[in-house]
Amino acid sequence: MMIDRIKTLLDIEDDKQDKVLNIIIENVTSHLFGKLKKVNKTITTVPSELDYIIEEISIRRYNRIGTEGAKSESVEGHTISYYELDKDFTPYDEIIDDYEETPPEPKRGKVMFI
Repeated sequence: MMIDRIKTLLDIEDDKQDKVLNIIIENVTSHLFGKLKKVNKTITTVPSELDYIIEEISIRRYNRIGTEGAKSESVEGHTISYYELDKDFTPYDEIIDDYEETPPEPKRGKVMFI
């Protein structure tokens, strides 16, 4: 299950963050679905082979909780820079674009003269 994989990567061993993680997973999934739908109107769900994108972005968003508006953070010489939320999917744009609809193959037709 996706939430279990995310919790393992975040080293979370209890269920206290499950509600937050589920909301993040739902939001990221909806966002990815919207992006896929723009390139292919026939897609009805996010393909399971793209689950890793949802996992990776969900982890990033979880790690930014409390600093959503910050672009960078510096504490005692330790600096952290964050992607802007609207650019979360930028590293995956090429993969998402691969799901573009293929135009239907032309069919052989008939011509009738009257």
